[in-house]
Amino acid sequence: MFKKLAAEALGLGDIGKIIPSHDYDKVDSDDYILSEDNEKIFFLIKSKRDEYCFTNRALIHIDGASALDKKRVLRRYEYYQFPFSNIALQTAGTIDLDVEISFNIGNVPLMISVTKSQIDQLKDLYKALLAIQQAVHHNQSLLNFSNDSLQKAITTVASGKQENVSKSQELRTINEYIFAWNTTSFDKYIQKDFSKIFEKYINN
Repeated sequence: MFKKLAAEALGLGDIGKIIPSHDYDKVDSDDYILSEDNEKIFFLIKSKRDEYCFTNRALIHIDGASALDKKRVLRRYEYYQFPFSNIALQTAGTIDLDVEISFNIGNVPLMISVTKSQIDQLKDLYKALLAIQQAVHHNQSLLNFSNDSLQKAITTVASGKQENVSKSQELRTINEYIFAWNTTSFDKYIQKDFSKIFEKYINN
């Protein structure tokens, strides 16, 4: 018992291991993926306290306050709603037992330690997260460009005179057009499934 407490205090008790794909059905995270919506696990790290499950849609974090406590908190972060930032990979020194990947997902900072023998697999995850970050940023930029174009068009139309058109009819027409434009732009530029990125970078 004392050894377990000492290891946890030193941060050694929570070094995670990357779980192979054939064992995904044995982890808790598998119970919480939206398989009905074609969600699937692409990368999973499990430690004594936590599970970090990277699916094609979201990061599922099963958070344990202590390795000695069975209580868990489940948090889900959709990639398009909680963009990655500050992604960093720390390799091991001579005496280190682990390597670390750290990042923010939305405003939430996370740091995950993995046994250093699995550094090559962690590098794959690092590349995938960078690619997702870039894709989300690119898509958001395109959505912003689309919204800017719409606003300019509205301003141009509003400055012109339209004969024989009631104000209520004009308002209704513009409102319907804006709603259709925004809906189409959202569906076009907001990516929710990142399977292709994971398939490209994750060699599991």
